[in-house]
Amino acid sequence: MTGPNHQSARILAIDDEPANLKLLSKMLAGQGYEAPQLVQDAREVLTAYQTQRPDLILLDLNMPHLDGFEVMAALRALDDPLLPPIVVLTAQNGREWQLRALAAGARDFICKPFDRSELLMRVRNMLDAQLAHRLLHEHRQQLEAEVAARTRELAQSRVQIVQRLGRAAEFRDNETGQHVLRMSEVATIIARSLGWNEAQCELILHASPMHDIGKIGISDLILLKPGRLDNEEMRVMRTHSAIGAQILEGSCDPLLQMACRIARSHHEKWDGSGYPDGLAGEAIPLEARICAVADVFDALVSVRPYKRVWHIEEALALIEREAGHHFDPQVVEHFLANLDAILEVHRRHREPE
Repeated sequence: MTGPNHQSARILAIDDEPANLKLLSKMLAGQGYEAPQLVQDAREVLTAYQTQRPDLILLDLNMPHLDGFEVMAALRALDDPLLPPIVVLTAQNGREWQLRALAAGARDFICKPFDRSELLMRVRNMLDAQLAHRLLHEHRQQLEAEVAARTRELAQSRVQIVQRLGRAAEFRDNETGQHVLRMSEVATIIARSLGWNEAQCELILHASPMHDIGKIGISDLILLKPGRLDNEEMRVMRTHSAIGAQILEGSCDPLLQMACRIARSHHEKWDGSGYPDGLAGEAIPLEARICAVADVFDALVSVRPYKRVWHIEEALALIEREAGHHFDPQVVEHFLANLDAILEVHRRHREPE
């Protein structure tokens, strides 16, 4: 007799002889199995398989149109992780046929005329194995889905923490959240144009808002001064790059690692005259070179208490002029090549009136 799980098991029987199919159906029904799906024309096997998703396949070898070996090859080509066991039922009873069928993917081999009790026992054993395999597969899928959901939650939490760190710096500065949005989106546009993949672009999108996190450590008297800074004040202001790196350093998270490099090096210059480390050329991390262009352009065309707003044309002229001096020439090239998208970012995130 079948077990409780076997009663709903789906069996697909394939044989070109109607009498054989009728016999199989009667034998299985007598043991409490659901009526098997019967296929007489082997060309219909794939359609029947994809419709029913059987737990066991009973397969004849010697058939017109497609023989049993061709049927097994077509089923294997589906790459179904839950491909059910195949029991070959055939009059071809030589050892060579048996080995060939097992090599082609059959799990068992029964010669016709078969013993009824033997067949039913082998059907039961195969269904035990397949139903256990299906249960493990479903459990693994459930665990993978739970892990993926938890991973997404952790990633979202990480991004939210990072965004709040960026906002903490904004509250201490004359800059606004719109600046951070514009700068990070422009940096992402440049990175994508340079050939970065989507994962890398997402990193710079979320890491770049923390470029000025070190301003948390700068006195309000300097940070909020409504005019130009004197030399000593400028020296203190420039320490924000190193302070930002100190806040972010020591993490094993790729996002915070990139944010640390940007915070420390986004004021370095291609010709080596920047700060805090006087790096030059490709010694400056590429993400910092990207953010330098995005940050300076936005600063030029935005309202600041210590400067006038530059016209777009003036700002672009300066960016071009500083290629090879302040900025990486290749980064400037990709900035200019994507100017329409960059100006759209500025239109979309305009400062409030």
